[in-house]
Amino acid sequence: MMRAGRYELVANVSLLFTEVPLLDRFVAARDAGFGAVECWWPFPSAAPPQAEIDALLAGAGGDLAGMNFYAGDMAGGERGVLSHPGRTDEFASSLDVVAQVAERTGCAVFNALYGQDGPDFSPATAVTNLRTAADRLLPLGATVVLEPLTDGENGAYPLRTAADAIRVLDEAGRPNTGLLLDTYHLTNNGDDLLAVIRDHADRIRHVQLADAPGRHEPGTGRIDFRAVLRALETAGYDGRVAAEYRPAGTTTAGLGWIAGLA
Repeated sequence: MMRAGRYELVANVSLLFTEVPLLDRFVAARDAGFGAVECWWPFPSAAPPQAEIDALLAGAGGDLAGMNFYAGDMAGGERGVLSHPGRTDEFASSLDVVAQVAERTGCAVFNALYGQDGPDFSPATAVTNLRTAADRLLPLGATVVLEPLTDGENGAYPLRTAADAIRVLDEAGRPNTGLLLDTYHLTNNGDDLLAVIRDHADRIRHVQLADAPGRHEPGTGRIDFRAVLRALETAGYDGRVAAEYRPAGTTTAGLGWIAGLA
């Protein structure tokens, strides 16, 4: 099992091991030494056929650590449907899938991308959907997280800082919601990672590592990951830490950074 400091390291197979098809990446991650995996929404629609869900869960094996809700056409630039009244049915369909994934695998963290500002945009809808998802997943022991994204790379995405996400979480008022601390996005948007950890430790429910700038392996940019991991440990964070970066070369050739943080 690979570790970053005291934390189990999870492989995000939506960005790592892209040298092979998605279902083969779970095997590649295990072969490389990762004990758990996570992924973005892995289906082409919000309501995939049951056979596609079964195939994903069979490939992921027994330890799926995290997954995104349906986020729209990510390749086309969309970044979530949580805040769009006209797409509530899509969010509800993806919630049905997420609940099945949680029940069948024990996966405990699900990322609901907020959606972009525009004509069909409603912060009130985001809060309603967030409450609905949290209430549905609470009996399954699962948490819904919100993630700030890099300004300038993700359209008119309103959640840019940890404080932006926490304001929405506060309004939702559900115990099984929290902040996804992504080192790349928060650094790009000017948040001080150590201050975020210090000030909001009780709201952090998942952590993802990528360096900034570039979104490549830790050690390729300016983030002090040793300091980040120490701060998480001091703050009492007891979740997992995911490698969610774009490898500068092949995935396996770029895994040397892990030994430096073990």
